[in-house]
Amino acid sequence: MTSFTLAAAESGSLHTIGSPWLWTATIVGVLILLTLDFLVTRRPHEVSMREAIGWTAFYIALPLAFTLLLWRMHHSTAASEFLTGYLLEKSLSVDNLFVFMLLLTAFAVPARLAQRVLLFGIAGALILRSIFIALGAAALESLDFAFLLFGGILLVTAVKLARDAVGGHGPEVDISSMRSVKLLRRLMPVTDDYQGTRMLTRVGGARALTPLALVVTAVMGADVVFAVDSIPAVYGVTGDPYLVFATNAFALLGLRALYFVLSAALSRLVHLAYGLAVILGFIGVKLVLHWAHGIWSGVPEIPTAASLLVIVVTLAVVTATSMWSTRDTERAPAA
Repeated sequence: MTSFTLAAAESGSLHTIGSPWLWTATIVGVLILLTLDFLVTRRPHEVSMREAIGWTAFYIALPLAFTLLLWRMHHSTAASEFLTGYLLEKSLSVDNLFVFMLLLTAFAVPARLAQRVLLFGIAGALILRSIFIALGAAALESLDFAFLLFGGILLVTAVKLARDAVGGHGPEVDISSMRSVKLLRRLMPVTDDYQGTRMLTRVGGARALTPLALVVTAVMGADVVFAVDSIPAVYGVTGDPYLVFATNAFALLGLRALYFVLSAALSRLVHLAYGLAVILGFIGVKLVLHWAHGIWSGVPEIPTAASLLVIVVTLAVVTATSMWSTRDTERAPAA
């Protein structure tokens, strides 16, 4: 058994439970799960609610089992930090689903190809976020004000989310202004129709992209924006790069199935932005206090257990109030 120490020690080096064998086992496990998902989606088909619920239950059970494993191997601190970080990433990923839904609608993605698009986007997001996680770890180890910087990013994001929610401005997607889409259109011609799961095809002997390539690129591009918020947020829960990677991997892997489970309910989560603003604001304050504690020892720090409580209670409250506010919408079709 090894004891786990929080984030950054006073010596300036990051403490991690991520031994080489644990990193290897986790990365191999993620690759196996991604391969399994690609095999499941190799034949395009519309996802039934039963299938989506089954895969969602599987991808919820995995991080819970992993939490128990961490508890057994590294006691309660690592386990509680992972679980808190996972819930934080999962709550942020639900907000991401709004944008994914808008992208799939804007590109007129056939229902049978939707899960393939999401899976390609998730695979790309894992690679991109791994880079962000490494950069974040390097910043925390070398920059004394990194926690203050991350906290500032989250506080600014929280204010923007709250302002947009009050003003009634939801997520918006303008495909024509997306740089990634513009770049692809300049590099290669794009066909008008989807060609199954193919992203490259030939038109008149010349190579051309299919719309699938554009929407996958757009989904991955959108995740770059999401990572700017989510990576600093989870570093506010734990400074262990291994746990940060694990929380992101588990949250992203279950996103494909969760999309189809929540697609009908997403429009009813009208107060989600308020909840995310509260959560990100809270984590932002936590990061600022952690930075200040390193300079003035008398400044209190917010424990992980308090973060977990705030996240769970906030999500429960905004879900309940959203369902209550939209109860008439649910009854309308039956009237």
